[in-house]
Amino acid sequence: MRKVLTRRHFFTVLLMAVLSVMGTSCQYMPPIPPSNAQNTILQKLASDSRFQFLTVAVARAGLTSVLSDKSAQLTLFAPTDQAFQAAGFPTVESIAKAPAETLKAILLYHVLSGETKSAQIPLASNTAVTTVANKPVFITRTNAGKVFVNGVAVIQKDWDASNGVIHVINRVLIPAVGDIVQTAQGNANLSYLVAAVLRASQGTVNVAALLSGDGPLTVFAPTNQAFKNAGFATVDAINAADPAALTPILAYHVIAARVFSSDLTEGAEPTTLNGKKVKITLAGGPKVKGLSNTTASNIIITDIVTTNGVVHVIDQVLLP
Repeated sequence: MRKVLTRRHFFTVLLMAVLSVMGTSCQYMPPIPPSNAQNTILQKLASDSRFQFLTVAVARAGLTSVLSDKSAQLTLFAPTDQAFQAAGFPTVESIAKAPAETLKAILLYHVLSGETKSAQIPLASNTAVTTVANKPVFITRTNAGKVFVNGVAVIQKDWDASNGVIHVINRVLIPAVGDIVQTAQGNANLSYLVAAVLRASQGTVNVAALLSGDGPLTVFAPTNQAFKNAGFATVDAINAADPAALTPILAYHVIAARVFSSDLTEGAEPTTLNGKKVKITLAGGPKVKGLSNTTASNIIITDIVTTNGVVHVIDQVLLP
């Protein structure tokens, strides 16, 4: 199975583009038009101090004309500067070079063709909508009027522009780079999980094929340290384990549905592919607890989108 970019790498690639066009000044920043002309999506972004990262990234990706097109009608999910900073980049100056085409693909993943106001979003969980990048995002509107995209909260809805509408979000959306197995293979902190999946697949159940199938699936993915804490000191220890013993444990980390963090509710007990339940708690941050675990596992990274579902990284192996 091919190696793919990690989510962290995708963030880095996305953000690395900006500094290369900035130099030591803002000469490559799109000019801010007179206040009486700030009507298009790009003009609104450029005139708002919350969107320095996004505005510069748009310029680097060559999308200035797209978001300035007065004849278009678009919907933009716009990450704030704080959204970029949450990815580990505290200032614009921390951005370095990246391929413009990579930036373009990621930024277009934030754009829908046509104007979609929040009230037009179905009152449902994870409605698939194809972006301009020709990849789906999954949009939720709750009974309380909250809106989420790929589990990410919309913190300001329905900011009108002359060529569409802007919904402000508090994280950068990263498109899927592969299925669940491929995504795990691209993350060095999940190499023990990958080894366990491959070892279990040598038994009667092809776990790797299952996790690479159509889905949708949700996987709670233990880190390497989580496996070490569970008694697997090395990958060799995993490779020496009985596949028949690994399979039910791995199945206990999988739900046969697409469950973003926005879908998690206090006290929920979803059934896993193992046939047994895990328990979700939200106080102090999202957690998931196995029946035989003495404490709940922290969900330390949420909402990694894959082509066949979603991955949440956890800090304990769940025990049925």
